[in-house]
Amino acid sequence: MKYPADIPATGKRAITFTSANGFLIVFLACAGICVMGAVPYYLSGRAGSFGGALFESVSGFTTTGATVFPDVERLPRSLLLWRAVTNWLGGMGIVVFSAALLPRLGSGAFQRIRAEAPGHERDRVTPRITAAAKQLWLLYTALTACDLLLLRLGGMNWFESTLHAFSTMSTGGFSSRNGSIAAFHSPFIEWVTGIFMLLAGFNFSLMYRLLKGKAGDLLRNSEARAYGFIILIATGLIAFSLLSGSPPVLGDGLGPGIRRALFHTASILSTTGFAASDYNLWPPLAGACLFFLLFIGGCSGSAAGGVKVIRHVLLCKQAGNEMKRLLYPRGVFSVQLNRKEGRKDLVYGAAAFVFLYFVMAAAAALLVSSAGFDLFSSLNAALISLGNIGSGLGSFGPGSNFAQVPDYVKWGLSFIMIAGRLELWTVLVFFSREYWRQ
Repeated sequence: MKYPADIPATGKRAITFTSANGFLIVFLACAGICVMGAVPYYLSGRAGSFGGALFESVSGFTTTGATVFPDVERLPRSLLLWRAVTNWLGGMGIVVFSAALLPRLGSGAFQRIRAEAPGHERDRVTPRITAAAKQLWLLYTALTACDLLLLRLGGMNWFESTLHAFSTMSTGGFSSRNGSIAAFHSPFIEWVTGIFMLLAGFNFSLMYRLLKGKAGDLLRNSEARAYGFIILIATGLIAFSLLSGSPPVLGDGLGPGIRRALFHTASILSTTGFAASDYNLWPPLAGACLFFLLFIGGCSGSAAGGVKVIRHVLLCKQAGNEMKRLLYPRGVFSVQLNRKEGRKDLVYGAAAFVFLYFVMAAAAALLVSSAGFDLFSSLNAALISLGNIGSGLGSFGPGSNFAQVPDYVKWGLSFIMIAGRLELWTVLVFFSREYWRQ
């Protein structure tokens, strides 16, 4: 018996996707899930409008953490749980989740995971992408469970432990308290949350290999070393700023200063957006450090958003090469990544991404400023939406919300959040003529 060329011997038609199909599927899946996720908020009547409900849903699934609810403590438990679930599912990505459950997508599944967990090095955990997705989800679930148990030991009840564990490991930042983590007044909870935020912003594939005993991969990884360096420098500068004032901002001594500095460094760098204090009241140096962290983001292959550390590493190395070329015009220099020679297209891709990132941030800032917000607040709203951070400085700092923002701005920022979560390319490719010629 003969079968058509595109039908295997099992009698089932093989499903294949081109790159163009993959981009479209990713965007439509993300947008469709966000629209469906807005229904509970809209039916509850608490979001004000469908634009507000969509903003909350997009913020959850993209793990941004910005909210339109001025008083989350008055929300029913069902909505609080739904917010946390959208965070958790969006953390590792609806795309990776569906790839693990729908292995028949074949090659298309890998295209979808590339969009959701991007990195200049796409090392596969296993040769088969479905098995890789399942292993990453297992690690993600295990870390969430550990965080949940530690938060419960720290004094949270089971419900709030679950909500905050979901929001921490997803880098979502949704809380059941108006004051976020600060409302619990617990140094232990701050330490636990800070550490797990840093883990959530780290490369999950690299973390998996580390658990398998491959510590050498961690030591050789350029992005991991840069991530640790940024944490140390930012934490040190912020702690110095908090403790060197007269009187110091945190008058209880060195311990609280380091704890709060590490917590908020982890919160902004991992794009989680939790708050343990109102850092708008901190000294200018501490505020400046947090502001610049808005431009960085977590590691590639993590639950975090933002530009990603690897792109900054590539551009810094290329900047160093350009300075060497001034001194040695005939020299040949290449970017060393993970102690190996990197390809030039990595640098080109990083530079193009950063350029588009700032263009999108400028456009989003203009959109917010059209509603009457000042330049600094507009820029913060743009950065925390595009980088999926959820909390910045100024009018959109700790304890703030987007209830005051007009609906047309909420719709625009919803698009910005999706674009940031899908690494810009997956969305902006639709604006190119070449895509529609495919």
